[in-house]
Amino acid sequence: MRHNVHARVLQSGRALARSKRAKHAEYLSQYLYLTLVKDAHTVAQTAGRPVLLESRDPSSSDGHKLGKLADRDLFFDVLSSTATKREARSYLSRFNPPGAKQRPFDGITSSISTIQPGNDLSGVNLGRLYLSARAVDESPVFEQTISTKHFIDRTIEPIHVALVKVKASLSYDDKTLNGVGRTLSQLARLGLSCVVVLDNDSNPTQNVGTENQPAWRKIISMEADRVAAAIECHGGQGVRRFDSVIGVSKISQDLYCSIRVRSGVQVVHRDLLLATLRRGSIPVIVPVGYTLETQTATLVAADEVMLALTRDFAGINPSHSLEEDATLLAGMVRTLQHQLSLDRIIILDPCGGIPSTNRPNGSHVFINLEQEYEDIKEELSGLHGDHKYPQDNNFHAEPTSQASAASTAEHESVAAISADRGAQQLAGNAYVNSFMGAHLSNLQLTKDCLALLPPSSSALITTPEEAANSSRRSMSPTPAPGVGTRSQRNPLIHNLLTDKPIVSSSLPITRLGVSPTQAPQPYIRASPTTFVKRGMPITIIPDPRTHPWQPPTLENPSIQLSDPRIDLPRLIHLIEDSFGRKLDVAHYLARVSSNLAGIIIAGSYEGGALLTWETPPNYSKNCLSRQIPYLDKFAVLKRSQGTGGVADIVFSAMVRDCFPEGVCWRSRRSNPVNKWYFERAEGTWFVPDTGWTMFWTTKGIAGRQFEDYESICASVLPSWADKTGVLD
Repeated sequence: MRHNVHARVLQSGRALARSKRAKHAEYLSQYLYLTLVKDAHTVAQTAGRPVLLESRDPSSSDGHKLGKLADRDLFFDVLSSTATKREARSYLSRFNPPGAKQRPFDGITSSISTIQPGNDLSGVNLGRLYLSARAVDESPVFEQTISTKHFIDRTIEPIHVALVKVKASLSYDDKTLNGVGRTLSQLARLGLSCVVVLDNDSNPTQNVGTENQPAWRKIISMEADRVAAAIECHGGQGVRRFDSVIGVSKISQDLYCSIRVRSGVQVVHRDLLLATLRRGSIPVIVPVGYTLETQTATLVAADEVMLALTRDFAGINPSHSLEEDATLLAGMVRTLQHQLSLDRIIILDPCGGIPSTNRPNGSHVFINLEQEYEDIKEELSGLHGDHKYPQDNNFHAEPTSQASAASTAEHESVAAISADRGAQQLAGNAYVNSFMGAHLSNLQLTKDCLALLPPSSSALITTPEEAANSSRRSMSPTPAPGVGTRSQRNPLIHNLLTDKPIVSSSLPITRLGVSPTQAPQPYIRASPTTFVKRGMPITIIPDPRTHPWQPPTLENPSIQLSDPRIDLPRLIHLIEDSFGRKLDVAHYLARVSSNLAGIIIAGSYEGGALLTWETPPNYSKNCLSRQIPYLDKFAVLKRSQGTGGVADIVFSAMVRDCFPEGVCWRSRRSNPVNKWYFERAEGTWFVPDTGWTMFWTTKGIAGRQFEDYESICASVLPSWADKTGVLD
């Protein structure tokens, strides 16, 4: 009976979460309606440039229909994102139209700014006669000293930009490429301008001789025209192809730096790109550069072009010398950064996201580079260098003694089959190495680019089929991972609106719509989308890789919160800020002094978890077989709640690294976080005669273990200053 009640409770909890998501989607749709539709027949300013909802000629019936169809597709994709109210507000605050708030012109002096147009003491309407003229304010002045002040036009919002690498576009069919073009056009309409860099996967840029470069340039030009046409057919302000904005110089590589602030590839015509983006057009850049010494055209690796654009958009100019004035350089960087904001690095690769042999679903949904980069690189490098395609032991290179006695024809047949099998194995090994090499390259590129950008910037690695997905027209042959029966969503649109992956990285495998036996193998087919952020380091005390978390004994006592590795004041502040309540520190320290299992800290105490070993009532703490891992405190700073993935990072570390066999915890029934817990727990239960809801991640609990969980969740004493030791 309890399990039936548990099933009903879990079902009702998920239904509640779905209804709230529907309300949040309605909230987002209302805001997007005001942002995108209300000014459909006027020029809206999004990211500092004009954007028309109907870019086609309104007088043309065909253009009008296409414009309406594009708007309908856009709203279907937006509404299917199921962004929460917090996420909708975050998106609107980052991509707010400039007309929504007043930005006075900084050049007007305070003495003149008090004069209002049309007002004068004489009563004569003088218009703007006595107001400062902008052309005069910005006119050059004869000065023999270099001014350290740089004019920044505050009336122009920085352009929000996504740098998109399109790999092997020649292999895309027309339907997929058309879908990718539609998605990039939709991103621009939502305020995120795209700069497209082509990467011909079959282009051996490092080995192309001078005599073969014209042929490769012709192929790349045809590829660029095809991509540009796919984007332009969905409206917008047009597409412009660039093949002369990249310069190639000789820079010494003797000084190695982990952050790629210098390179021989650089942007030489920033103004052309900036003007194109200001007009609302989408630049399509071919990987061709010109040597700065002789102006000779040469093919350039697309990854180097991506890094050069990232440096330029981040305001990093490698041509500056160390002798230049630091204050002057700082002003120039601020000016460049105010013009552009590089928010996303997007890689469209047929290989898809980053695979993983350690994840039940076969791929990484979210990568926290600060924590996981080295481990993932080591894993991919091992698969790249050491993986061998499965061999068939039924075939041998040499015939057996029985085969020697057989006929000559049979002997030759076996040898031929063996040779074919050997060729297949060699081809399979080459395929796996190429596949893993592509993933390594994508991982390295995202790390190098994000290292140059603010922590708020992020990267997406996905397949062109996923990028071409529409909420109304699914183009993927196999369902993408999703929670329950949710419809497929476009990962690029969803990420723009929520700054999160489509599915949370902390969800259990049963919530991803794929069972472990159905999980894709990294060398068989492409992985789903991977969301990458620079993220934050994770500190786990003690480190479970060297000291697995075990119940405390006399030989292995529990750690203490007074451990020098733990900053207790910051930990207390984290708990109190997250819960909005004062902690009775003395009571809490006494309660966990002998049973603390460990602590997880995200970043600079932006989030964390404290876990203990709890024993059911009426049992001695020395009874190791009855000690249960218990999540005592799960806290995230209020400013980090709902954004940045802090909660997902901490929860994933807990269930994957610390207690993979399962852990239980409780939460007040009125806690708004419960809907988040419902999706991540294997089971839940309303503890009778209390105000607690119990959760657990342990698989298949029953009998005594369930009773232990229930009794522990009902008996643990709270440690709050307002109700110390008082149970609900």
